[in-house]
Formats: sequence, structure tokens, C-alpha cells
Amino acid sequence: MAGRFGQVVWWAARVEVSSAFARLYREGALKAGARQEAIARLQVLSVLWDEVSPHNEVRDRAVQLMGIYTLRAADSLQLAAALLWCRERPVGRTFVSADTRLCEAAAQAGFTVVSP
Repeated sequence: MAGRFGQVVWWAARVEVSSAFARLYREGALKAGARQEAIARLQVLSVLWDEVSPHNEVRDRAVQLMGIYTLRAADSLQLAAALLWCRERPVGRTFVSADTRLCEAAAQAGFTVVSP
């Protein structure tokens, strides 16, 4: 089931996005006001999306995926969550990520990939 606007995300997505905001701020690529605005927008979005909760099936599928694709642990959890959410039928489903390696794996798995 998708959220009110069709977004379904992995349980830790909000943590990962917040981490990116913090890193960009530390690197000087994001000013304080823009960071606060981004955090506020993330908060609004997180109320509207559905999350795939962490459970054994996601973990086990993530371990399998790391043997198939060149993925880091967190990325394999994201792809595993997406695959389990769509019941292993990714054709016609859209996968959005800014991570090149994760997008490549999602495309190989059969998702339509959008990378901002």
C-alpha cells in the first residue's frame, strides 16, 4: 500500500536524508537556513509517506542482494524493502534515489529508476 501521495520508503530513509543534509551543511554546500527548510520539508513528507518496517525478511533479502549487486549495507536494505513491498514484481514501479550504485542495482532488479 502506498502513502497518500504514493511514496513508500524504507524505515531508515529519514535518517539517511537527514545525514545528507548534515553532511552538506558541514561541507558548506548548504547554508543554515536552507538546511532548516530542508529538514522542515522532510518532516512534512515523512508524515505523508508509508514506511517499510525493519523485519527479518527485509534483512535476509538485503543479505542476498549484497551477493548479487555491489551495494553497501544501507543501500541493500533500501532495495530489499522496495522489492518486498512490491512482492518481488518491480516492473512498472518507480524507484527514486540520488545514489548511482543503488539506482544501477534497482534498474537491474527491474525498477524504473528516477535519479534527481
